[in-house]
Amino acid sequence: MLALVALAAWGAYALALRIGLDRLGEAADHRLDMEVGRIEAELARFDYLPALLETSPQVQQLLASPFDPALRAQASHYLHALNAIAGAETLYVLEPGGVAAAASDDGQLGTPAGQNLSYRPYLREALAGGRGRFYGIGVTSRVPGYYLAYALPRGGPVRGVATVKIDLRPAALAWRQLPGEMLLLDEHQVAILASREDWKYRPIVPLPEAERAEAATSRRYGDAPLTPLSWRMAGDGPLEPGPVREVRLDGRSYAATVHRLDAGRWRLVLLSDQGPVRAVAAAAAGGAALAAAALLLGLLVLRQRRRLVRQQLASRAALQAANDSLERRVQERTAELRATQAELVHAGQLAVLGQMSAGMVHELNQPLAALHTLSDNAVLLLERGRSDDARANLTRIAQLVHRLGRLTAQLKVFAHKRTEPPVPVLLERALREAALPHAPRLRELGVDLRTETLPADLTVMAEETRLVQVLANLVGNAADALAEVPAGTRWIAVAAQCEPGPGAAVAAPPGNPAADGVPRRDGDGMDVQDVGTALCRIVVANSGPPIPPAAQARLFEPFFTTKPAGRGLGLGLMMSAHIIQAFGGSLRLARSGEMPEGAGAAFVIELPTRPDVPASALAPALREPP
Repeated sequence: MLALVALAAWGAYALALRIGLDRLGEAADHRLDMEVGRIEAELARFDYLPALLETSPQVQQLLASPFDPALRAQASHYLHALNAIAGAETLYVLEPGGVAAAASDDGQLGTPAGQNLSYRPYLREALAGGRGRFYGIGVTSRVPGYYLAYALPRGGPVRGVATVKIDLRPAALAWRQLPGEMLLLDEHQVAILASREDWKYRPIVPLPEAERAEAATSRRYGDAPLTPLSWRMAGDGPLEPGPVREVRLDGRSYAATVHRLDAGRWRLVLLSDQGPVRAVAAAAAGGAALAAAALLLGLLVLRQRRRLVRQQLASRAALQAANDSLERRVQERTAELRATQAELVHAGQLAVLGQMSAGMVHELNQPLAALHTLSDNAVLLLERGRSDDARANLTRIAQLVHRLGRLTAQLKVFAHKRTEPPVPVLLERALREAALPHAPRLRELGVDLRTETLPADLTVMAEETRLVQVLANLVGNAADALAEVPAGTRWIAVAAQCEPGPGAAVAAPPGNPAADGVPRRDGDGMDVQDVGTALCRIVVANSGPPIPPAAQARLFEPFFTTKPAGRGLGLGLMMSAHIIQAFGGSLRLARSGEMPEGAGAAFVIELPTRPDVPASALAPALREPP
């Protein structure tokens, strides 16, 4: 068991380490691609200078007489102006013997002008092949840089060499701000740039004597002692682009990723810290060891349990006959119960289906009646030439058709629990939408419909389509109740106001601070107390006859109605109460003290309003008719 646990830990560690190093290598490759592109783009910026210099009259005259002081001054002035645009460290022209005939920084401390630079390899390469390149420390300025040399003129007898010195140190400074360490190795595997200053001009392997002699002759690394780094790399072979290599440097373990640049002569190395990867691998090993131990212990327990079960089976053989008889009776009883349960579920499904079908008919009757009225009116208006009014009716018909689609889409609320939270709904607009389908019938009956919301921009937390559905149902029920009331006394009042709910912000008496002792003020500067969320109370009252006491207890039961046969299905109030409850509110029959004077019946809707309603908008419950 211990061997298996150790094997699982070792396998998990190796796998997690390999995955972590692969991901580390992918991130390093992406970063190196960006750095290589940035360096090569910086070097390529100056490829246009040879063509520009060989067409310059000042440079051509200087190459004809490279030691003329006047021509040197003119050419140096031209090079200074040109370099101000190009942005190189230094720009100078060498005569074929290696003397700097002119320079952009002529006259300044550390200028190469007048110096013999024939020992530099880039001069020999340019004279031999038309172009040379070299990275080294400046002899006069002591500033390191990358030298690009071009023979002038190109394609003919060489009369001189144009040299551009580019400062790459800003790239190394930027490396220090990023994770990991970075080195730029030249063709001798010497770090010419590094994110750490103490690694610069040090090779990763000891330099052969021939390379040391060449470096001393060309003064490539200045006076640097070229002390090798404590570089230890796992595996065989040189450091080349490819898989991540493990490297130990200065006592730390790194994952090395390599990209080549400068035509393959240089290698850019990113050393990523392996510590986090190894920590994750160690955690994976620990988890695997625990899992393996738990699995093996579980198998051991199972083995012991199976042995115990075999022993118990022998002792249970005597009781099996009696158990068989009892089990048969239990199975028979269970089968009977399941059959009964299936019948009950089927009956419940049929009841729900009937209720949903009846509810759909009930909720679509009102919009369909409004569509019928509006379409008949549109025909009469067209016959009378009132096209504008007919157009308005047709527009309203389109809106009602859209509303029918929205109503049918909402029917799924009775089968599925909605997850959309309530949103602020402008109550005044919802009241207008609810009254519009009943307008023709209310005019026919002579009903005075009064609506009032305080304040006018009062909003409640609901869903507009279903809130309009509830209000329209209550207005329709009120209109039905007024059919038997004498003309001239028929009215419906819909009034809404905010009032302090449990935990609302209410006006505090002067000098009476909040419960925590800190006075607060609302948007109008009034002192308030924080006691919770405000509620909006909507009272829908009518002057019809009162509802009989025997019917009041059953108003919200499905299929209960006080209307004559064929006039109602008894589902409107039940569905309305269900919708309001989904908004976090309530729908109930108004008590006697809550109804306006002269009202026969009234219903009260209580809904939460927006949480930012100021205390100045809150008022006591409605007691008088609007």
